[in-house]
Amino acid sequence: MMKMRTRRALMLAGSAVAVSVALTGCSAINGILGSGSGDADRDEETGQVTESASVDVFAVKIGDCMLDTGTGMLTDASVLPCTDPHDQEVYYEITMPDAEFADADIDAASQECIGDAYTSFVGLSYDDSALDVTTLTPTQQSWEQSNDRVIQCLIFDPAGQVEGSLAGAAR
Repeated sequence: MMKMRTRRALMLAGSAVAVSVALTGCSAINGILGSGSGDADRDEETGQVTESASVDVFAVKIGDCMLDTGTGMLTDASVLPCTDPHDQEVYYEITMPDAEFADADIDAASQECIGDAYTSFVGLSYDDSALDVTTLTPTQQSWEQSNDRVIQCLIFDPAGQVEGSLAGAAR
């Protein structure tokens, strides 16, 4: 499972309490829900998605563009070429150290999404940007059962879908 934590709530006094989406890559649930199978078709040189696909959430990579995952329990993500209209783009990953699962530690680590990684990607600081951030984070189940330690930072435009990468958008 992974949780999605959304946006400006990351700024609130170190407390990333926000809208959450639980995502899971558990194969048993995948089979029941008929979710995506493995990875998307990718360009061999760039690794970029070349065709829209529903993929296992653990197949999502930096540089992937996705449709909004919505809310609730999800097992997959809808990835598509960044040239197509999309809602979110993965721009950074944080790997947590092996330790006991703790939401507070994940919330603290998620702050990196709106720090230097954001500024380097967008070309503006988070505080000066019109764009927003959400995260895919491990849940206690994915942490303990799948050794899931990756937090993925996703950027999006609150005004709606975009075409192309938001890298260097400076807005």
